[in-house]
Amino acid sequence: MDTPSGLTDADPTANFVGRHSDRFEPLPDEALARWSKFPSWEEIYFPTLVGIQMSEVKRDYCRLVLPFRQELTQPAGIVHGGVTATLIDTVVVPAIGAAYEEGTLFATITMNVEYRSAVKPGETMVAEGWVTQRGKSVVFTQAEVWAADRLVATGTCIYKVSPPRS
Repeated sequence: MDTPSGLTDADPTANFVGRHSDRFEPLPDEALARWSKFPSWEEIYFPTLVGIQMSEVKRDYCRLVLPFRQELTQPAGIVHGGVTATLIDTVVVPAIGAAYEEGTLFATITMNVEYRSAVKPGETMVAEGWVTQRGKSVVFTQAEVWAADRLVATGTCIYKVSPPRS
C-alpha cells in the first residue's frame, strides 16, 4: 500500500492508494523541497487555517489531506461543501506551481465542482489534483476528493499564471 509521507498507520488515510500518482514523475529536488512544505510556509494562508496538509507532490500532480474537525461541518452535521471546494481549489496549486520559478503568481479563473456524496463526521478527506493541459499563461486541471472509500467530489479548475512581481 502507498503510505503518504507524514502520515502514520493510525491515520485513516494511511491505506489510501493514490489513484493517479503513478502517472506522474518525481519533482527535481529543489522544487520538491519548496512544495513539500505547502501550505505550511512561513506565512499563514487560508489552506493552513482550514487544516489542509501536504501528502505527496510530483510533476503536475499533488495529493493533500484534510483531517476532520467539527468546525468544518454545517448544521446538518456533514462537512460543508465549501470545505470540499476549497480542497479542490488548493490541491491543484502545487501541481501547477512546481513547474514555475518561486514567486510565480496563480489565480483561479474558473472552478467547477460536482458533489457526489456527503463527507460524514470523523472522515478524513484526501484530494488528488493534476494538470491536464498547460498553455503560456493558462493551466487546466482536474481533481478528485475521497473520504473513506468513496469519491465525494470531482472538480476542474482553470488557473491564470503570471510571472513573479518585481
